[in-house]
Amino acid sequence: MDTDWSNLAVRLERLLERFERIIDRHDPVLPRDPAFFDGAIAFRWRRSGEQGTFEPVTHPHLPDPADLVGIDLVREDLIRNTAQFMDGYPANNVLLWGERGTGKSTCVKGMLRLFADRGLRLVEVQRDDLMSLPALIAALRSVPRRFILFCDDLSFGEGEGGYRELKALLEGSIEAKPTNILFYATSNRRHLLPERMEDNLSSEIHPEEAVSEKLSLADRFGMALGFYPFSQDVYLSIVERYAEKFALPMEREALRKEAHLWAMYRGSRSGRSARQFIDDLAGRLGVRLNDR
Repeated sequence: MDTDWSNLAVRLERLLERFERIIDRHDPVLPRDPAFFDGAIAFRWRRSGEQGTFEPVTHPHLPDPADLVGIDLVREDLIRNTAQFMDGYPANNVLLWGERGTGKSTCVKGMLRLFADRGLRLVEVQRDDLMSLPALIAALRSVPRRFILFCDDLSFGEGEGGYRELKALLEGSIEAKPTNILFYATSNRRHLLPERMEDNLSSEIHPEEAVSEKLSLADRFGMALGFYPFSQDVYLSIVERYAEKFALPMEREALRKEAHLWAMYRGSRSGRSARQFIDDLAGRLGVRLNDR
């Protein structure tokens, strides 16, 4: 009889071990030691069900905000807001919206270059992972660091998940907002949700309420910084800034002419196309660029 109970105990112990291994695979453990966030300055959040894990970014992109020509006002507003946050003063969640390739995401990543030494950490969150925001917030709330949650190219289609979780984080949840977390997002859309002509021709008794619902998410960002198309002069100034920074051996007039042709062929005058031109030019001139 004792042998039967002993065999049963061994079988139960093995069963529990297998169960714990399954739990470890499907319910990731969040870091409990704040020193985990000293090992890197940038992280990716990976959702697994309603939980998730932090993945350190070994080689984060740290652009210099001073290289961002033509967006001086919005750049300074973002730096000021981030500085207030780092100093423990009130600060706002920020939506950077507007023309593609004008430096929206580069602006956000530049904050890490300026403030990482003071304890700022950047956590990249994909739009599809926003449904696990409650778990992410719970994991970071008590960590003695300041975090910017960064979602690039944020927008929602009708009925997509994560919309309400983000609204609750920004404002409106019964839970108090964490003082050590801000949310910065970039988008080509000002209002994040698609707006259609039929919204104005709705059969609803109060169609303005349906429109108001679509605008409510963007309204919960305390700051909305607009990025507009660049003029030719601004585009060429960006090219000249890069050429000077990397000491490219080309005369100014020749540089501007080639940059102008590049923009014409690309159909775009933006900071992104300016950098792509500089990369192409540096390769043709045999110059190595070490700012990546």
